[in-house]
Amino acid sequence: MSTPNLNADDDAIIAATRKWLERAVIGLNLCPFAKSVHVKEQVRYVVSTATTPEQLLETLMDELQHLSDTSPEQVDTTLLIHPFVLNDFEDYNEFLDVADVAVEDLQLDGELQVASFHPDYQFADTDPADISNYTNRAPYPILHLLREDSIARAVEAFPEADAIFDKNIATMEKLGHEGWDKLDVGPA
Repeated sequence: MSTPNLNADDDAIIAATRKWLERAVIGLNLCPFAKSVHVKEQVRYVVSTATTPEQLLETLMDELQHLSDTSPEQVDTTLLIHPFVLNDFEDYNEFLDVADVAVEDLQLDGELQVASFHPDYQFADTDPADISNYTNRAPYPILHLLREDSIARAVEAFPEADAIFDKNIATMEKLGHEGWDKLDVGPA
């Protein structure tokens, strides 16, 4: 993992995240649904200053409510970037259960969900260096807040949605570590 510059300002953190989105997620077509919301500028980037999981939970709940209360034409999805907390992947992974409970507590299950990206993302039963993990690697820990209606529409438009995971693994294996490094999608 690249070490983030903890003195980077929000603009630099968002720029690094946007660069990752454009070069990796959209550029490699890891998520065929990302391009349209990016082009329409319907992605909300939020940098959390949280330094504890409790503070992050507060921000997460605020952002879940904000997304729920905002028209999808204005904000379709939110990237909640939290560079100062949950940098250890195991801690981050455990927090995902807390995030799911927050969605339920706000009575937003069925409306919103949380996807996960992390600089050290690791699928179960893989080696940390396995290139397949890079499908979910980002410059910073990110909680991606998604609308379930948007996911359903995207899946309708992309009939082979269940093949995305396997296609992404094949893309990463073809790209390899050297190719990933050339994307230059690390932290600010």
